Amino acid sequence: MTPDLDRSTIETAYARWAPIYDVICGPVMLKGRRAAAAEARAIGGKVLEVGVGTGLSFDDYDASTEVTGIDLSAPMLEKARAKMDSGRYPWVKQVLQMDAHRMSFADASFDCVVAQFVITLVENPELVLSECHRVVKPGGRIILVNHLYSEVGVAAAVERWTAQRTRNLGLRPEFPFARLQAWAQSTKEAVLIERRKLRPFGLYTLVCFEKTPTPLAA
Repeated sequence: MTPDLDRSTIETAYARWAPIYDVICGPVMLKGRRAAAAEARAIGGKVLEVGVGTGLSFDDYDASTEVTGIDLSAPMLEKARAKMDSGRYPWVKQVLQMDAHRMSFADASFDCVVAQFVITLVENPELVLSECHRVVKPGGRIILVNHLYSEVGVAAAVERWTAQRTRNLGLRPEFPFARLQAWAQSTKEAVLIERRKLRPFGLYTLVCFEKTPTPLAA
């Protein structure tokens, strides 16, 4: 298993990706993006998108949501702000350059947090999840979509081989679901409520956690 990606690798990789990201990654990630945004729309209200990138997902939200996006990459955010300037996305309120490991938002600021193709690519996935958990309201959800490690068979072998060769591209294909599950089990008021392979090929997995409300004192 390769180590977690460091911040420098990610920033360098996504500065390079920014000019071509929409063309290359837009079609590939379409099903996953739409599935995550559909879950967020079902909740509605204030949505935080972690790793908003170039704003590819803006089309997937609507007026039932008020979207704030954060990302480390300034070149990616330039693309997102250009989309906002078009006036087509009034539900996108702001995009900010921010480290998801140390968010500046107050506790319980959002009705849900969405992280699409992000959690496998950060320095400390568990810390990012804990920050997402902190800023979501009780009863709110953390919605992830990602490719997760196949763990066994030929697919797992290919993912391990690929991981060694795509690290500098900001990719990591062999991140296991077990880490997400272990985080939830060790985190108070975090409950795994959904784990679903997405059609048509099951390449991506949708994972949802709910922040359970604190019981009222008797």
